[in-house]
Amino acid sequence: MDCRSAAFALTQIATLLELHDEDRFSVRAMQAAARAVASHGESPLTAALTREVGTADGLAPAAIAVLQELADSNGSSLLERLQEETPEGLLEMLRVPGLGPSRIRAIHDGLDVDTLLELEQAARDGRLAELPRFGSKTADKILKGIADLRATGAYVLWPHGRAEAERIADAIRSHPDVLELAIAGSIRRRMELVRDVDLVCAVRGSPSVVAASFARLRGVQEVLGGGGRSLSLRLDNGVRVDVSCVRPEQFALALWRATGSSAHVKQVTERAAQLGFVLAGDELRDRDGALVSIPDETALYAALGLAYVAPEQREATGEVEAAARGAFPTLITERDLAGALHCHSQYSDGGATIADMASAAHARGLHYLGVSDHSQSNTYAGGLSRDAILRQHDEIDALNAHYAAQGVDFRVLKGIEADILPCGRVDYDAAFLDRFDFVIGSVHTRYGMNERQMTDRVLKALDDPHLTILGHPTGRLLLTREPYAIDLAAIIEKAGAVGVAVELNADPHRLDIDWRACRIAQQCGALVSIGPDAHSPQGLDHLELGVASARKGWLTPADVLNTRSADEVLTFARARRAGVVVPAAPPRLRVM
Repeated sequence: MDCRSAAFALTQIATLLELHDEDRFSVRAMQAAARAVASHGESPLTAALTREVGTADGLAPAAIAVLQELADSNGSSLLERLQEETPEGLLEMLRVPGLGPSRIRAIHDGLDVDTLLELEQAARDGRLAELPRFGSKTADKILKGIADLRATGAYVLWPHGRAEAERIADAIRSHPDVLELAIAGSIRRRMELVRDVDLVCAVRGSPSVVAASFARLRGVQEVLGGGGRSLSLRLDNGVRVDVSCVRPEQFALALWRATGSSAHVKQVTERAAQLGFVLAGDELRDRDGALVSIPDETALYAALGLAYVAPEQREATGEVEAAARGAFPTLITERDLAGALHCHSQYSDGGATIADMASAAHARGLHYLGVSDHSQSNTYAGGLSRDAILRQHDEIDALNAHYAAQGVDFRVLKGIEADILPCGRVDYDAAFLDRFDFVIGSVHTRYGMNERQMTDRVLKALDDPHLTILGHPTGRLLLTREPYAIDLAAIIEKAGAVGVAVELNADPHRLDIDWRACRIAQQCGALVSIGPDAHSPQGLDHLELGVASARKGWLTPADVLNTRSADEVLTFARARRAGVVVPAAPPRLRVM
């Protein structure tokens, strides 16, 4: 590691210490060390430590310990602990210009606000201004900071982008000449990160006149470009909106084009040309130049001899070729999910009781909930001692007995999210792991291992027959933490070979594995578990995005572990412990 990277790590530690309200001396010690190390530029950290940093610069012992660990292992256990202890949404808030850690802490403590979207809502509805030492001017400054962040073209998480798009869409739908409106672009394609809002409107009268009128909508700060029937706007909250207005008969093609991706549009356009069609603008003409009616997107694909391609799949990753062959796997939907297997309760770092989590899952139409609190080594997330596990299991038994007595088709499964320790061992001994219905194994420490070390660590964990699911396999936090170095293809290949499911962690900050890796899992015969990583009943909403990401990765119900019944999940886990690989069922095909 070079000194510049070490300085960045120290700065992150200082920021998170302040966010957690640690003593000022510790914060200032890390800040001073960061400045001292940064002065050495890109020189190797080990050399700088040997030469000067630990002596002449008079750094605090805690800072020197961090630097030594960075030099030895390329990572910091303190930084990892602080990142894991911090709600992901608070890390996202740190990107807002002018919003520092002390204010974020006050907002979180005072309003229980955990995400950037919630922060913006609190600033708009007056709750933020009511906090002690805030006021309306501070709330306005924070709104401006969020707007400035967006104005730079910064990406946001998909749920935040969708919420903003729906708010804008509702305003535009009220226009008297708008007949139909749809959200397009990367939001419709369910990309994990989005930047702009793309809207398509079918209008009465002149599309160019209606488009021009949108420049006068409330909240429009600037017209960035456009002309004719299209307009690009920047709103006062920094969001960029691209609006296309078309005649009703052009709507389906306009929506398809605005949805993208550009590479997918290009491939379909080229196929049209090969067949003698002309696909230009928002019209499709046949060999004789006659206009082909396209009432919906399905009709477009059918006219070109293609099976329908769902918006999530339109990424030019082989979907046009597959559609031309006339058959597609039937993609998973949220209705296919039978249960959720990655959920936390108040026993560790969750915010609700097991009964509350189970009730919320049942209300969603699920048939089981897998409780998977943190294991004993994960002390900063309230990891459970053996005695706590036994108490939890007694509570689950009582709850299941209650459901059975009431004739309720629902079940709580006894799981654990066990740390994969640096040595590759799964937390707890084998005899104790036998008590669980299923085991999720996750890496929560030593992210700084090199690729070979991390890969070997996880490969060793996959040898443990108790491991049912490999949790969030790359450790990434979108917008705030890069994936750790790991040979993911090798990990997924082995998971498929030994019968371990790979998690698609559906928390919008994670989406780990991502949709691209879902294709690898499918090819390797590794089942995927769509886990909400829910820490509250509301966290079960993550399943929607998890399914969307799975659809982007072409997964069918047969590819996903938690489309199976509770008994089938238990059979899968028991087979794994017996060394028997339970294969995925063959995918169902949708034929043209």
